[in-house]
Amino acid sequence: MGNPYVQYREMQVQTASPEQLVLMLYDGALRFCHAARAAMERQDYETAHNQVTRAQDVIYELMAGLNPEAGELADHLFRLYEYFTFRLIQANLRRDPQPITEVMGLIGELRGAWAQAMVSLRPASPPVTSHMAQVTV
Repeated sequence: MGNPYVQYREMQVQTASPEQLVLMLYDGALRFCHAARAAMERQDYETAHNQVTRAQDVIYELMAGLNPEAGELADHLFRLYEYFTFRLIQANLRRDPQPITEVMGLIGELRGAWAQAMVSLRPASPPVTSHMAQVTV
């Protein structure tokens, strides 16, 4: 039998909406960047490299998920994601945590904006007039 945590995460991904998947990718990129920066600061460069690579993989997934028909926004996000990967490569080559910190700040801003957009665009539930209206047969 597999790891229950891994099974739980797989179920989350399989049942998430596309919007939630983007949020999960931002969270993953932040988690890997944080781990990379911490490893770099303690001079564990092998772990730092592996975590930076994982963060880049997540960013590549974000790039692949962009809809080119979205126009300018997709173009801008693609360029921004390219910049993230460029800075992470620099961090890895120079063994410098500063570019990772920069990328984390930018991803954090995108994540916050995305989460806010999800809340703002969530369809409003119609008001419930009685408890019986909530019962589904």
